[in-house]
Amino acid sequence: MDVVAGLLDGPRARGAFLLRSHLRAPWGMRIEDEAPLTIVPVLRGSGWVGPVVGDTTDAGEHVAAGDVVLLRGPDHYVVADAPTTAPQVVVGPEPDMCRAVDGGPSPMTTLGVRSWGNDPDGETVIVTGTYPMDGEVGRRVLRVLPQRVVLRRGDVDAGLVEMLAREVVQDLPGQEAVLDRLLDLLLISCLRTWLSRDDAPGWYRADADPVVGAALRLIHHDPARAWTVDALAREVGLSRAAFSRRFTALVGEPPMAYLTGWRLDLAADLLLQPDATLASVARAVGYATPFALSAAFKRVRGVSPAAHRARAGAA
Repeated sequence: MDVVAGLLDGPRARGAFLLRSHLRAPWGMRIEDEAPLTIVPVLRGSGWVGPVVGDTTDAGEHVAAGDVVLLRGPDHYVVADAPTTAPQVVVGPEPDMCRAVDGGPSPMTTLGVRSWGNDPDGETVIVTGTYPMDGEVGRRVLRVLPQRVVLRRGDVDAGLVEMLAREVVQDLPGQEAVLDRLLDLLLISCLRTWLSRDDAPGWYRADADPVVGAALRLIHHDPARAWTVDALAREVGLSRAAFSRRFTALVGEPPMAYLTGWRLDLAADLLLQPDATLASVARAVGYATPFALSAAFKRVRGVSPAAHRARAGAA
């Protein structure tokens, strides 16, 4: 499993929130849904994405037709026609938690299937796709993904954007499944573009290294194996010391620390499967006993596997 596949291999988009907005200036929305990850393709017109009032360190960014924005939660943000336009509505974490800022009637109304806005013929049209939950493997990406990533026209497959825009307003049998998969495909396309940049995380860039990349693939594809630094070094043809130095320099953490994090990320995902037991998860991720997994999980994550399950169930 590579890290991009890992983002969606756990609890992938299921019943994701999708909405097509038709907007005529002036318009402004303060988003407080606190979703782990949101994708906003701009289909027509332009707008501005930035922080809520009070954050003077972030000037926000102008976006135009063809751009796609990734927004990492849970921080709140503003989407508006211009940075000078005050938000008119607040969007909360539940579908019915949308209200006018001033307490009066909302300027946004329903305009059809998964569509709303202040004018059906507005000059700006955007689609919002929100992942309500993130997989623990995906958190390895989400932890290093900037709060906001803007991918410009041409950086992302335009065909995927057009297909999502077309399908989001359809109401056909199996439509939710179609939209979920299209959202996944668009997210992967965006992540591929972002990860190809110079500021991508070290563990992704290291995948291109013939030695460290090979070691990462061994860890990803067989996490249950009893890996040691010596064993990994032998597999990639380096001495233990040389391998450890090279891995740490490129990835940003020692081999065993990375292995532990990867195993526990996988375990956190697997623990949420309805038929999983602590023993079966321990075997799958390379721990000899359920007790060993439980101890490592609590030491690194600060909660027991049972508490992790309970918290996810409550969410």
